[in-house]
Amino acid sequence: MKIHTLRLILGDQLNARHSWFREKDAGVLYVMMELKQETDYVVHHRQKVLAFFAAMRAFGNALNTSGHQVNYIKLDDDTNEQSLTQNLQQLMKKYEVTTLECQQPDEYRLDHQLKSWAGANNIHLSWFDTEHFLTGRNSLKEYFPNSENYLMETFYRRVRKQYDILMDGGRPTGGRWNYDKENQKKVPASHDVELPLIFSNDVSDIDELLRSSEIKTMGQANAAQLIWPVNRKQSKQLLEHFCQFGLPDFGRYQDTMATENNVGKAHWSLYHSRLSFSLNTKMLHPLEVVNAAIDAWSKNKDTISLAQIEGFCRQIIGWREFVRGIYWAHMPDYKNLNALNHTRPLPEFYWTANTKMACLHYAVKQSLDYAYAHHIQRLMVTGNFALLASVSPDALDDWYLGIYIDAIEWVELPNTCGMSQYADGGLIATKPYIASANYMQKMGHYCKECYYDPKKKTGEKACPFNSLYWHFIERHKERFKDNHRMSMMYQVWNKKTEEEQQALMKQAETYLDNINEL
Repeated sequence: MKIHTLRLILGDQLNARHSWFREKDAGVLYVMMELKQETDYVVHHRQKVLAFFAAMRAFGNALNTSGHQVNYIKLDDDTNEQSLTQNLQQLMKKYEVTTLECQQPDEYRLDHQLKSWAGANNIHLSWFDTEHFLTGRNSLKEYFPNSENYLMETFYRRVRKQYDILMDGGRPTGGRWNYDKENQKKVPASHDVELPLIFSNDVSDIDELLRSSEIKTMGQANAAQLIWPVNRKQSKQLLEHFCQFGLPDFGRYQDTMATENNVGKAHWSLYHSRLSFSLNTKMLHPLEVVNAAIDAWSKNKDTISLAQIEGFCRQIIGWREFVRGIYWAHMPDYKNLNALNHTRPLPEFYWTANTKMACLHYAVKQSLDYAYAHHIQRLMVTGNFALLASVSPDALDDWYLGIYIDAIEWVELPNTCGMSQYADGGLIATKPYIASANYMQKMGHYCKECYYDPKKKTGEKACPFNSLYWHFIERHKERFKDNHRMSMMYQVWNKKTEEEQQALMKQAETYLDNINEL
C-alpha cells in the first residue's frame, strides 16, 4: 500500500495512549530518529543519551509489533543526515508525500526549526496536541489575562479545581490548599530508607554506537545495567514502587540531603519518585501518576498523611505545568535573560566533583554517577553556589540541561533561569534563592564531612557559602534592599561593623579569585 502520510515522533513523545495509535493504517508511516543534532547541542550525561535512545527504540519496536508502520533511523544509518529537517526532506521526497503530521514539540528550538524549514520549502505541517499536559501552551495568558505577575499557587489551585484533584466540593480536601510547612524536615541520622527500584537494561549496543560515532558525553554509565525505565511497563513499576515505599515519607523529607554514611545506599534517591524521565518522555501521563498516588493515599491514610500526597500532587499538576506555561509565554527571549549580569565561567568541579566543599562534592558526584539529583540539591547546592559566585546563567543552563536524565529545555530553563539564578529578574521567584552554610546544616548531613567549618565566616577553613552570601547581598544591594522578603538580611548586614563587612568581602573575593581550588 502506498504511503500517504508521514507522522513524526520526537524522542520525548513516547505516549503509547495517543489517539494517533488507536487505528492502524498501512498508509501511515511513523518516523523516529536518532540524531547528532540532538546529542551534540550540549554535552549530555551518557546515561541520558542511553536512556533516550533505549526508550525510543523500545517505543518504535512496540509500534511495529502492534501493526503500525515505522521508519526508525538509527544514529549510524547511512542515510542519516543527522538533521531532523534534512531527514524529513529525504523521506517526503522518497514517499512523494506533501503533508507532514507532527505533535507539537515541547522545546522552542525544535518548534522553530520545523516551522522555519516548512515555511522555506512550502511544506504543510499538520499539528496535533501531544495529549499529555493538563494545561495548554498559553495557559498563563488564559489564567492571568490581565497580569504578568504569575502566582504558582493561584495556578495550582485552578488546576486542582479543574481536574477535581484532592477536592471536597469546591474546597480543598482537609480545608487547606498547601501543607508545605509540615514537610521540609531533615532526615534523621542512621535513618532506614528503602532501597530504590532500579532496572538492569542492557544497552551495550547503544553504548558502542555512541563510542563509534564519537558522541561526547559526561558522567558514569554501566551500559550493561542501565538503571532507568526505558518503556511504559518499567515506568508503571517505578510508579507502583514509589506509591508503596516512597510516598509515606516523600513530603516530609523531600528537601533533605543525605550521605551514604547516614542512610546507606539509598542516599541518592531517598523517598523521591524519580518518575520525571518517564513523565518528560511521556511514557507516563501526569493524571495517571497523580491518580495512582491518591489511590495509594486513600487506601493507606494511616501511613500516608495528607501533607505527603498534597506535596507530591503540587509538584506534578502545579509546578511542572506552571514552568511549562512560563517557558512558552516568554520564549525565545527568556533563554537570553541575565538580569544580574553574571558572567563567571562554571567552576571546573561541576564537571569533576573535585572540591573540598562536601555539599558540592556530594551533589555533583551524585549527578555524575546517576544523572540525577533532587530539587534541593539542584536549587540550594549547585544552583545556590553558582548564583552566589555570579556564574553565567547560560553556562549553568547548559550544564543542567546536559547532566540530568529528565532535563528537557521547557522544564529545565525556567527552573535554572528563573527559580535558581534569578536571571529572569523575578518573573518566577520573588527573591533570589540564596543561603549560607546554616541552611546546609539545617537540611542535611553534608557539613559533618566537610573540610570547611560551616560556623566560620572568615579565616582559615571558613565555609565559602558564608562570605559569598554576604558578598552577594552587598553586590546587589541596589536591586534587593527594598525587597520585602530580603529586608531582614539587609538589616543584619547594615548592623555589622565596617571592619566585619570588609573582612567578609575580602574573604569572598579571595575565594572567587581561587574558585577552582575550593
